[in-house]
Amino acid sequence: MTMTISRATALIAEDEPLLAQALRAELASAWSQLEVLATVGDGASAVTQALALRPDVLFFDIRMPGQSGLEAAAELADEWPHDQPFPALVFVTAYDQYAVQAFETQAVDYVLKPVQPARLRKTIAKVQDALAKRAQGASDIEATLGQLRNLLGQVAEPAPGTAQGPLKMLQVSVGTSIRMVPVEDVVYFEAADKYVRVLTAGHEYLIRTPLKELLPQLDAQRFWQVHRGTVVRADGIDSVTRDEAGKLHLVLRGRAEKLAVSRLYAHLFKAM
Repeated sequence: MTMTISRATALIAEDEPLLAQALRAELASAWSQLEVLATVGDGASAVTQALALRPDVLFFDIRMPGQSGLEAAAELADEWPHDQPFPALVFVTAYDQYAVQAFETQAVDYVLKPVQPARLRKTIAKVQDALAKRAQGASDIEATLGQLRNLLGQVAEPAPGTAQGPLKMLQVSVGTSIRMVPVEDVVYFEAADKYVRVLTAGHEYLIRTPLKELLPQLDAQRFWQVHRGTVVRADGIDSVTRDEAGKLHLVLRGRAEKLAVSRLYAHLFKAM
């Protein structure tokens, strides 16, 4: 017999106030014992409020200003306390066949805009079942991390007009000139505000291409994402260490700094 749970708390992240209001109203009608703790309008606020309020369920819009719902969920998974069960995740999205196909392959549920009451009730049933399993100690953060990794990979698309296949050369600005830097010379890439830092063994450059647009152009066998803002050349990794808090850090050949490995990508170093 399947056990369900009725009382729960939630956080809604939706940048369109009318849609947020509509979702909240539909939830009140379909799940009267769900308490919506807060409604926020961007990814950064979603992360901050989720960590502060620790809700049981997250309703995250996919497209929000700055950080997307997927990126916010990935950051949360990394920051969430290890001794606390991770919330049930529901993504809210406008109808997009590509995105929907990606979600269908994962055990994360989604709600299409505008919210359809019948579809929302099915989602609520799934969430209640997931929370019941969590209450019985069956929560599996590793499964959630795997789903998020797959979704981030599937929904990420190259920027319009970019060449197909692995990128070979980078065009970087150096003063008033443009320098061509072979991708094979890059030790790691790091997101920095509106830029991406490009680090070789002896130089640092800045490019304007966002990391999420650059990633699909890189050879995934050679370049590993180890943090939401860091991509390293795999054969450039010298050592990986675990600190007292259980977090992984790596050192690259030719570089002195230590780079953090996020919980989302710790599976790359299973031996640790």
